[in-house]
Amino acid sequence: MNSSANWRLAHARMYATQCLHDEARAIEDLVSQLDENFDRAVELIYHCHGKVIVTGVGKSGNVGSKIAATMSSTGTPAFFINPLDVYHGDLGVMTPDDIVLALSNSGQTDELLRFIPIVLHNHIPIISMTGNPESLLAKYSTAHILVSVKKEACPLNLAPTSSTTAALAMGDALAIALMEVRNFKPADFAQFHPGGELGKRLLTTAQDVMKTDELPVIPADMHLGEAIIHVSKGKLGLGVSLSDNKVEGIITDGDIRRAMERWQEQFFGKTVRDIMTTHPKCVTPHTKITEIQRIMNKYKVHSVLVVDQERHLLGVVDHYRCML
Repeated sequence: MNSSANWRLAHARMYATQCLHDEARAIEDLVSQLDENFDRAVELIYHCHGKVIVTGVGKSGNVGSKIAATMSSTGTPAFFINPLDVYHGDLGVMTPDDIVLALSNSGQTDELLRFIPIVLHNHIPIISMTGNPESLLAKYSTAHILVSVKKEACPLNLAPTSSTTAALAMGDALAIALMEVRNFKPADFAQFHPGGELGKRLLTTAQDVMKTDELPVIPADMHLGEAIIHVSKGKLGLGVSLSDNKVEGIITDGDIRRAMERWQEQFFGKTVRDIMTTHPKCVTPHTKITEIQRIMNKYKVHSVLVVDQERHLLGVVDHYRCML
């Protein structure tokens, strides 16, 4: 290996840093390119009764495939199609209710331009995303989103780098704008990701994970010395006092420790009623785990009680069960 190659290897991190700076700058420059066409694109997709058909060739196609996946997972039905496949039967997937989102940095890609007349003939709106507002693709579009970069991160200014990064970022911006317009919520996201950890957490409710057997129920007049044994056996770090089968109060192992420090030799003469919290944090069986975690974090509690409308004790959810 010659000395020139060795020098370049030694400065690999410098080249990578420059690349990241160039691509970050390309994304920042997109902000000034947002205009009424972007608004028009969001409006078209929001009112679309069909699908968003994303298309592009080469690297633009790779970016388009990711954009389609992002839209589909955030409430906008979309899929990617290669324009070359249109000539071999895939045209049948298009309907007048659909919208085409076409990507091409130059806006002059031959394979894509040959596909456009078919789309126009079927009266399907076209949203294009190019770096050239004077291109044929831009001119035939219902809405044209400008994604122009000053230079590629490639030192030869040839390989699609900054341009593809910018197109990908603009696709994300389009998907996020649509999420906001649709008022897309975490629960909606979970419905599109039921198999993932996020979907599981967002859809899981208290009744799915709560402990229901051998609950540490103790009477309010029980002396604390005996209550310690019941709290320990329950393995939840708490005891629940009921009155007429309804939650009356709760004590925790922390309450017991503080009571021992406070009363010392008088401790064993005290009862559960003397230290219990009479308004413990309660949730319904249908409360989502994410909401339970919010309650735990806000009020600095380790567990919540699951009750029905009459405050009958149904179960207990603690921090560890939220992780199931």
